[in-house]
Amino acid sequence: MTSKTSKVAIVTGASRGIGAAVAERLAGDGLTVVINYSGDTKSAETLARKIEAKGSRALAVKADVSDPTAVRGLFDAAAAAFGGIDVLINNAGIMKLAKIADSDDAVFDQQIAVNLKGSFNAMREAAKRLRDGGRIVNFSTSVVGTRLETYGVYAATKSAIETMTAILSKEMRGRNITVNAVAPGPTATDLFLNGKPPELIERLAKMSPLERLGAPEDIASVVAFLVGPDGSWINGQVLRANGGIV
Repeated sequence: MTSKTSKVAIVTGASRGIGAAVAERLAGDGLTVVINYSGDTKSAETLARKIEAKGSRALAVKADVSDPTAVRGLFDAAAAAFGGIDVLINNAGIMKLAKIADSDDAVFDQQIAVNLKGSFNAMREAAKRLRDGGRIVNFSTSVVGTRLETYGVYAATKSAIETMTAILSKEMRGRNITVNAVAPGPTATDLFLNGKPPELIERLAKMSPLERLGAPEDIASVVAFLVGPDGSWINGQVLRANGGIV
């Protein structure tokens, strides 16, 4: 263990997939991790016990990021348990694909509520409550660059997050808090793989010149870089972690 054990990170949407990989990686790097989740209590608690078994501290906290009161409660729980907060990983999100012409109000409103408002809720709280020297890492998507059909509403929410990332990085002036975003490409999570025929998965894997899907650990490594000392001079940026698709 190093002195970095005093750093406390909130990871939203961390019960599975990329969020879980990020939580596990940061814990391995010596951070105390608050595992936020919205519904899957069993997975979140299992991850917390797994992290603790390896000698790090972890706490699972249920909160719907689209609810500002719940997000305040998440930050309250983290501060009460560990004394303060240094890092926000703004990972929670949903993806509902449809052509713009076929997107009903629910498809639009749900993604705005979770992806955009949810990320805003957490950014707003972090901007007020992170200790000086902290880190905020938001999540975008490489579809902002590839602009694939059926991703219109989803990509629009993430484009807004990229803009807020740059602006918030400037608003944190004087506090030594960096604000960046990670924009994954196709990544082999259950959420991504479920419901897709093997030929589509293969085609998406071949889009990258590295000819594979990303792994959750690939994305976690980028987040760990931004959170760690080697990433301290990166600020207000979007890092596209997609193997070269765009």
